[in-house]
Amino acid sequence: MSPAEARLKEVPSQMTEAEWEQRVNLAACYRLIAYYGWDDLVDTHISARVPGPEHHFLINPYGLMFDEITASSLVKVDLDGNQLTESEYSINPAGFTIHSAIHEVREDAGCVIHLHTPDGTAVASCMEGLLPLNQTAQLVTHDLAYHDYEGIALDHDERPRLQRDLGEKNHMLLRNHGTLTVGRSVASAFERMFHLERACTMQVRTRMLGPTAYPVEQAVIDKNTAVLSNPHRAEARSTRLVWPPLLRKLDRIDPSYRN
Repeated sequence: MSPAEARLKEVPSQMTEAEWEQRVNLAACYRLIAYYGWDDLVDTHISARVPGPEHHFLINPYGLMFDEITASSLVKVDLDGNQLTESEYSINPAGFTIHSAIHEVREDAGCVIHLHTPDGTAVASCMEGLLPLNQTAQLVTHDLAYHDYEGIALDHDERPRLQRDLGEKNHMLLRNHGTLTVGRSVASAFERMFHLERACTMQVRTRMLGPTAYPVEQAVIDKNTAVLSNPHRAEARSTRLVWPPLLRKLDRIDPSYRN
């Protein structure tokens, strides 16, 4: 291991190894969102629960592009919005409303991702929502919730309705707004968002071809739901099979997210 590689693996003295690992994974997630072209200037946000008994979570410093974010630049906040780490940046107030709502009631919310992509927002703005038109969509639709748009999320009074609409689901279309996923880990939240975004793109392209789509039998949809609805299997796939090669991809491109 070179001296530079060794420095990237050092844990700052003021935090636990578990928090640092979470910071590295979250910073990687921000970089991957930028890599796949899902970012929106400095807007949208991803949060990750800090391991431990407190309901503290990490979120992006408001004013950095996603491809600039590093493990050490992430801001730690509590459920009241107090910043617990020093930063020259504040946090996105709308991001705090959405993410604090979910972290408050979902003990399994290790990571929450919210995006404003063109295709995700297009499907979220359609009356029909996301349909089980194909195999990718069926990875999502059995676990998909909806939340009606109430304006830019600055009103904390919206949080109970967001909590109610999400329930125990892990994918959400925010009507007229965008997409959201929840995962026990950064890895599982990212993989869920990958499938949700791809399903939305597939639906947009299918609808562009004409008014009809080749039908899928309900029995087939039900069969896939039975296979895909095991959360433990999904978590294991994300953390063991999908996330490690994604980190290797980032390390080849630019490992500075680990700083």
